Amino acid sequence: MTSPKNTQKHIVVVGAGAAGMSCAATLANHPDKFKVTVLEKCDLVGGQATSIPLDKQKHGAAWMNNGVQGGSPIFKHTFRFFEEYGHDPQDVKLQVSFGKGVDGFWTNCFPSKLISQFSSDIKKFGFFLKVIKWTMPILGLVPIRIMLRVFFFNKDFGDKMVYPLIALFLGTGNQTANVPSAIVERLFSDPNMKLWNYDPDTLLPNLPAMVTFDHLDMFYKKWSEDLQRKGVDIRTGREVESVLSRSGENVKLRIKNNDREQWAVEEFDELVLCVLADDALRILGKTATWQEKLVLGGAAFYDDITITHTDTEYFECHYETHFKPELCAEPKTEDQRKQVAFSNGEDSTAGFAPMYYTYTYQQDPRLIEMSFNCTNYQHQLREAHLNSQGTFEPVYQTIFLNKDQRYLWTIDEINEAKIIKRNWWHQLGHRWQHYVRVVPGMMFLHGKNSTWFAGSWTLVNMHELACVSGIAAAYRLGGDYVKFDEFAEDFFSKYLLLSHGVIYSWEEKRRQRLKT
Repeated sequence: MTSPKNTQKHIVVVGAGAAGMSCAATLANHPDKFKVTVLEKCDLVGGQATSIPLDKQKHGAAWMNNGVQGGSPIFKHTFRFFEEYGHDPQDVKLQVSFGKGVDGFWTNCFPSKLISQFSSDIKKFGFFLKVIKWTMPILGLVPIRIMLRVFFFNKDFGDKMVYPLIALFLGTGNQTANVPSAIVERLFSDPNMKLWNYDPDTLLPNLPAMVTFDHLDMFYKKWSEDLQRKGVDIRTGREVESVLSRSGENVKLRIKNNDREQWAVEEFDELVLCVLADDALRILGKTATWQEKLVLGGAAFYDDITITHTDTEYFECHYETHFKPELCAEPKTEDQRKQVAFSNGEDSTAGFAPMYYTYTYQQDPRLIEMSFNCTNYQHQLREAHLNSQGTFEPVYQTIFLNKDQRYLWTIDEINEAKIIKRNWWHQLGHRWQHYVRVVPGMMFLHGKNSTWFAGSWTLVNMHELACVSGIAAAYRLGGDYVKFDEFAEDFFSKYLLLSHGVIYSWEEKRRQRLKT
């Protein structure tokens, strides 16, 4: 009789971010079927979902999240993993501050003059979203910058309102103007993707619900330790330099131990690449097929830098950080009067305390810088700040997009003495070409040459998508999808169809027949 151990497939997962960990966690539910090895080149798991230490005496908390800060209440798979390890997300009401000055500023907290000025464009934008939905994928693939001209929107409406709003979610690489219209429509209309509803009066609704993530370093540490207890071999500081061969059902990798500057060659049955598309191509090297080069080569990435700092003078110079009567339009309804009272602190609440900001370059209004007031956003900092009545020093993050546009950046204006940390990120640009070449092409790559792919770049850059992509790769390898929420299951089934070309309900019936 063959022992269960001999029937195991040895799966190697390259990359221990959200996608890699989700894939490993799903496979770990079947120790009789899979032996799982995770290789991560960094010293910690988590990918871009990292935390950095802070001086608690100065800022009110000993840590803050760095590359990933929060998301939408629809992130069901993400929250399920969080809750499993006691790191529930915390609710927060989104407050934004876009632009500077009376002629350039608007917010979702109180009526602003810019919203009054573009009221007709805002209403027409609802019709625009419906047209894109009706004509998908034909018009949906056209970049938003072109469609705004086709529909005769005011140029300033696009520059000052639409582009900054899209950048709130997809601002990597300053490619907002090149985002396909279908993605913009999905962000407003798709129940599985939207962050907020379209508001015909204000474009962005007043204080929509968002969430802020708990201590990500601690969460990923607990997740990693638990998977190791379940038998998953997680090795950090191990860089996969190249795939030497993918013949038959055997994958041979050259792996570097970064700590010891040593190399080893190891063999596995299946390979799951949970790394960025360009990294996947580099790792595949000479073994990459022409299809992989065609599809993966269509993903464009840009180098952005995040500066974590405490320079309040810089922040107030470039953004509207406080309620000012001159920024407010005359309230016309009782709701608007309440918004003004809230923002002005008249009802004894915290008032206008934006967490997300954009700064537009005058040289090219389609390009921006983005910033967070992390003290207003991250729950551990916000609570400390409120409880101390503002005595702690605020922490900010300013993100400068696309190093090729370095000549535009205001980075040199930040006081060097007030910088806590610099982080470079290699980020996906959500260009329209990505949705013509990469997204529809992925289903033709998965499973070929014993290789699978996962990562948020396979569709859209968000933590939830990374988790779902990892679960989908594990599912295709033979793991089970753990059903826990109808909304989450619907999202998973849509991703499985789009990225893997597999109809979930049919696959479930097929598996059920095999069991019986």
